[in-house]
Amino acid sequence: MSNDTKPKQTRGRKKQGANPIDAHVGARIRLRRTLLGMSQQKLGEAIGLTFQQVQKYERGANRISASRLFYLTRVLDVPLSFFFDDMPSHVAAAPVDEDGAAVIGEHSGTAYEPDPMVKRETLELVRAYYTISDLSVRRSLIDLAKALTRLSSSDPG
Repeated sequence: MSNDTKPKQTRGRKKQGANPIDAHVGARIRLRRTLLGMSQQKLGEAIGLTFQQVQKYERGANRISASRLFYLTRVLDVPLSFFFDDMPSHVAAAPVDEDGAAVIGEHSGTAYEPDPMVKRETLELVRAYYTISDLSVRRSLIDLAKALTRLSSSDPG
């Protein structure tokens, strides 16, 4: 077999992208960190990591050990269950392969779609909204968003 046709080895695991459970936990870390107004750098310093390692956790590229998850509960001031809350049922109930990896996505026909509520723009919008102390201004902002939604959905092009 030539080198061109040989499958690449990746430390015993098939390269398939982020495990959906790891991606969900990472998204929950990003959600809480962003809601607290904490940078990846500050979070990394608090748990003894670089911001690049925090980025990998948040993307689900790296798995988080139990001890690190425990430290994250303290730094982010959340219960352990927070990281698993709102997990889609198809992710939580996914079977695992012989390596303990979730069998999701191309194997099961069910792709993992991250929650749009944990996107950076959503989190920034929510944080900005709650910094507005005047309730009438906040109500006006909601009305404006609804009006813009109606305009964009009726716009044919």
